[in-house]
Amino acid sequence: MAATGSEKQGAAAYYVTTPIYYVNDAPHLGHAYTTVAGDVLTRWHRQRGEKVWYLTGTDEHGQKIMRTAEAHGVTPQEWCDKLVGEAWKPLWEHLNIANDDFIRTTEKRHTDRVQEFVQDLYDKGEIYQGGYEGPYCVGCEEYKLPGDLIDGEGEYAGQKLCPIHKKPVELLKEENYFFKLSEYGPKLLELYEANPGFIQPESARNEVVNFVKQGLQDLSISRSTFDWGVKVPWDEKHVIYVWIDALLNYATAVGYNENPEKFASTFPADVHLVGKDILRFHAIIWPAMLMANGLPVPGRIAANGWLMVGGEKMSKSNLTGIKPQDLTSHFGVDAYRWYFLRAIAFGQDGSFSWEDFTARYTSELANDYGNLASRVAAMVGKYFGGALPEASADGEAEQAVRAAMAVAVAEADRKIGDEVDFQGGILAIFDFVKQVNGYLTEQEPWKVAKDTSPEGQARLATILYTAAESLRAVAVLLNPVMPETSQALWESLGAGASLGELAEQRVQDAGTWGLLPAGSTVTKGAVLFPRLEEPKKEQ
Repeated sequence: MAATGSEKQGAAAYYVTTPIYYVNDAPHLGHAYTTVAGDVLTRWHRQRGEKVWYLTGTDEHGQKIMRTAEAHGVTPQEWCDKLVGEAWKPLWEHLNIANDDFIRTTEKRHTDRVQEFVQDLYDKGEIYQGGYEGPYCVGCEEYKLPGDLIDGEGEYAGQKLCPIHKKPVELLKEENYFFKLSEYGPKLLELYEANPGFIQPESARNEVVNFVKQGLQDLSISRSTFDWGVKVPWDEKHVIYVWIDALLNYATAVGYNENPEKFASTFPADVHLVGKDILRFHAIIWPAMLMANGLPVPGRIAANGWLMVGGEKMSKSNLTGIKPQDLTSHFGVDAYRWYFLRAIAFGQDGSFSWEDFTARYTSELANDYGNLASRVAAMVGKYFGGALPEASADGEAEQAVRAAMAVAVAEADRKIGDEVDFQGGILAIFDFVKQVNGYLTEQEPWKVAKDTSPEGQARLATILYTAAESLRAVAVLLNPVMPETSQALWESLGAGASLGELAEQRVQDAGTWGLLPAGSTVTKGAVLFPRLEEPKKEQ
């Protein structure tokens, strides 16, 4: 059995990766969805107090990149440099992605190590030379099985199409080098059986298991009909197949054959976040490559579904790509980060619509969450001059809020931190927000304030402290999801140091009651989620 992520040495890092994205065009919502998910997951683990490493990057070799560059009249490297510098990195900065590294497959730190890895496999007898002929999708950079293709219609009538890109495949015949993937079927099935959570969701796991049980073919790991790629070290007439090159970024970026200490404490990844269309590469080819070279396999492959627009997978080739900036300019960055993880169960396909985003923003963010924060700050200001009062008249209602807060914290921590279930964790947090709103509605502090007796004022103080302390926990829990809004709420509550800096701000400890000191200065800052303006219609 192959070793897994638990074999790490030293001060082990919780290591999460996104796919490295093809730079044939600018990023769309689908790319951002996976990257935000990885950012929330790693921020959550950082806020647990763990050492974390979050990797993303770009895949810059292959025939698709070469053809795109040619169509724009530039070299492939010039095209990649332009897209990375003007589109990819600026978007991740705009979306507050806190990645620790950004790997580009054209970087020498990567290409040298790729050649070394493949040379090792060749020296071990895992690679041989042979010929291959079959249908190839340039968009997927993958040979297709004839049974996977669909019949073309309209302009493509009489042709066989890739089921993902809906474009004709090309029949290629090449003399290539092959990796003995067929020998790893039994070992892979043993891995899946011993580690049921290795692939998630379960539907994705079942698909992979069934595919492997049908028998695997050896994998062509080189191309000889073009030269934009990493040279095969023992035969420079060939370049290494772009998927072999790309998958190895997860090792090269953390010190493979270069920084043994970092590699031992970081590799393999605890979670690879991938789109379901590239699941087989990550759940079959990648672990087989690692087994062949005696390296540990990742802890988990988590496949997200497709974002759909009009029933079609969102992609540039289908002309359904939507720029994230189109949404952030209207809803804001934090709401954008929250929406897709809240609205779509990670691992399932989900449809995006402007109307759904608007409805959820208004109902859950503005009305439930933002209005709660505004009401509490306003009442502390009105009744106690902005100084958070001490709770001295607890009753059953307050005990119920405390218990609900503990449940929300435990549920959110388990769902997001352990199960990579972002929707489940966010729902747990917002269920608690609704409970606090219900608590205020039932306790009616605006009426209690009319009782000027010591008992009445103590009761009012307790109600407002309970609500403010609940918001303190919500700010901590939502910090990985909506960092700017959470920091604004934190400052409004007068909670002190920057959110996330102190040990008691760890997500798993957010349910500890009483961490917001009485006497804190509560201020009513800017509205957390302003009223949406109607988007301007084009004339």
